Amino acid sequence: MALAMAIGVLAAAGAVPRKAIAGVMFFGELGLDGRLRSVRGVLPAVAAAVQRGFGTVMVAAENAAEAALVPDVRVISVGSLTAAADWLRGVPGLHPGVTPAAVFTAEQPADAPSRRTRKDMDLAEVLGQSTARKALEICAAGGHHLSLLGPPGAGKTMLAERLPTILPRLAVPQALEVTSIHSVAGALPPHVPLLTEPPFLAPHHTASKAAIVGGGSGSLRPGAASLAHRGVLFLDEAPEFNRDVLDALRQPLESGEITLARSGISARFPARFTLVLAANPCPCAKAAGPSEGCSCTASARRRYLGKLSGPLLDRVDVKVELLPLGRKELLNDRGLAESSETVAARVAAARERAAARLAGTPWRVNAEVPGSELRRDWPPGRGALTTLERALERGRITARGVVKVIRVAWTIADLTGTGRPGRDECDVALFLWLGVAQ
Repeated sequence: MALAMAIGVLAAAGAVPRKAIAGVMFFGELGLDGRLRSVRGVLPAVAAAVQRGFGTVMVAAENAAEAALVPDVRVISVGSLTAAADWLRGVPGLHPGVTPAAVFTAEQPADAPSRRTRKDMDLAEVLGQSTARKALEICAAGGHHLSLLGPPGAGKTMLAERLPTILPRLAVPQALEVTSIHSVAGALPPHVPLLTEPPFLAPHHTASKAAIVGGGSGSLRPGAASLAHRGVLFLDEAPEFNRDVLDALRQPLESGEITLARSGISARFPARFTLVLAANPCPCAKAAGPSEGCSCTASARRRYLGKLSGPLLDRVDVKVELLPLGRKELLNDRGLAESSETVAARVAAARERAAARLAGTPWRVNAEVPGSELRRDWPPGRGALTTLERALERGRITARGVVKVIRVAWTIADLTGTGRPGRDECDVALFLWLGVAQ
């Protein structure tokens, strides 16, 4: 039974004063022994209650810290129906052996730092892939999607796992939004009421469509795409995912949200994440060079990579091919690879430039700016699109791709401190979109 129903029954029977429950919202599930159990989605539920004028909420003890993240509300933490009734009667602690209700004053958390560090992972550990490291920095600075193609051991997974280490930590509004999604999904870590770091989701290639985009019967739950909101969704061995699972990501990649509909119910979950796709060059993963012993035919390779549909790849801003590394490349790059802390500082500076330019708009990173607004308010410099226009005439890039190239060009300009992208920035962005060597 829900706590609200039990309190309603007690009030109707005169066991608790009716005036005591006025203005109080109750969240929790009662066990048969009368103890109050935690429930999913307390943070967004409490926020909705405050918006509707409730000043006090009663929750299970396990949900108290989460509920206290919402400002302008008093949180009553109880462990049982007895403790709840005692508090409503004005005599908390009346029954011996029953933990009395505790009162929390909700305070909005302090702003999070602008940089995230993880001692167990560092971008400097990825040696020999300077182009891929630079592409990762561009994607972090502008919120762009990334595709990594290369043989096993080239560093695809290492790069993807280190992308969160160069992303800024979540600001308070973003942290509350991300925490709400994880709360609804029942995926909030124990004793961690507020998620302040960008989430990283790496579902297995056997994951179903519902596991990726969300679903369920009776109550709709967010999937990995929504749990990765404001963070990274990494699909390793991307061609091994079912085609319908990959194509289901096309809509959230454009809109930043997922709409689910079932018989009689519908839900909309945020899903503005950075997508990282990783793929081997062929089914046997040995097609990187003539000495690797690949036995796959050309048609087999085409079928394998063809599972990544054109419309999906058209939505990926940056494509990088990683080549096998030798001892020489690894040794030469050892002194050049920068730490996550160094790269994160440049990413933060670039995001600050973008945020200043986009002030007064609903967008904060370049990847979010619509194409129409981009062409009207922030066009590149004169003559900057010459190579891009030539590629469009030859059919090497789509109209959607043109918009993505201009967005990446702006990010490159933000990283270098250039006021407006010129031909060099646009050409580099085009090469990154096409996935060809510069």
